[in-house]
Amino acid sequence: MALPKEHKALYLDSKHASFAISNNATPKPGPGQLLIKVKAAGLNPIDWKVQNYGIFVQDYPTILGIDIAGDVSDVGKGVEGFANGDRVITHGIFGITSGGFQEYVLGLPTHTAKVPSNISYDQAGALPSTVGAAYLGLYNIKPDGLGFTTPLDDNGRGKYNDVPLLILGGATNVGQYAIQFAKLSGFMPIITTASLRHEDHLKTLGAHKVIDRHASYEILRQEVFATTSQPIEYILDAVSIPQTQQMAYDILAPGGQLQLVQAPEISPCTEKTIGFTKGLRSLPENKEAFTTLYNHLTELLQNGLIKPVRVEVIPGGLAGVSSGLERLANDQISGVKLIVHPDQTV
Repeated sequence: MALPKEHKALYLDSKHASFAISNNATPKPGPGQLLIKVKAAGLNPIDWKVQNYGIFVQDYPTILGIDIAGDVSDVGKGVEGFANGDRVITHGIFGITSGGFQEYVLGLPTHTAKVPSNISYDQAGALPSTVGAAYLGLYNIKPDGLGFTTPLDDNGRGKYNDVPLLILGGATNVGQYAIQFAKLSGFMPIITTASLRHEDHLKTLGAHKVIDRHASYEILRQEVFATTSQPIEYILDAVSIPQTQQMAYDILAPGGQLQLVQAPEISPCTEKTIGFTKGLRSLPENKEAFTTLYNHLTELLQNGLIKPVRVEVIPGGLAGVSSGLERLANDQISGVKLIVHPDQTV
């Protein structure tokens, strides 16, 4: 089937601008690239932050969206392991040809994985950035991650069965994937915070103890140390707002490390370390860990070792992105990933 010369795309024309749907030229993949027809694109907090605060992006107009699932439509010279028609996920980057809020996007094989038949496009679209951030937060080298041995290596599976791990924000997309990776690593116990309506679900993913996310610091500390008598030397804060950062840091044992997914808002003392995971595929410090993850991701999904988060599909194709990002900005989403179908744009 011939590719269209143009396709629908959602543009951000300048800092703080409103989104606008227009046409974009369908690109031809260059050497080492894939052209992917986007079937599902996931929404992330970073998308509304770029629009509202004018951060991260310097060149406009641009196209946002980094969580992408779809079909390979064309393969560039030198690409091996992928063919037209393959169902795939890819980690996009902001840009005219690489942002996911459009019908066709260019992807890199090193950050692309095949989607097994037991996973839908919508489920797959909920994966790339958040499964990546969870993996990097736990296994990337310090201070970009906690530096644990990956469970994707033979020596890493079940290795940490005598090490407690605290994950703040277990119902966030990053938190849900972090719990599942922590289960593969054998952490015992895996303690997390979340709205208690998510307790049963998080326990099926691998959490041993779920503490109400609204609990005071005193209650949180009490519940943590009623669950384990060991010091808490490792914490992944999947929320990373100032309040959770401070609570986590206060619980952290001397010599321990707190890993954040947002920029630190507190000042560390000499006895405790703060790390900051930046889950972008383009950063050189993430290259090796991302490559390892994507080499194993298809198998993890096929075998049910990593389960995609639950999703909510916003109708209207790309026209639904603005309302979805507004809900994310207003903290109206809990426990699910918002997905749009670009090919349903009118």
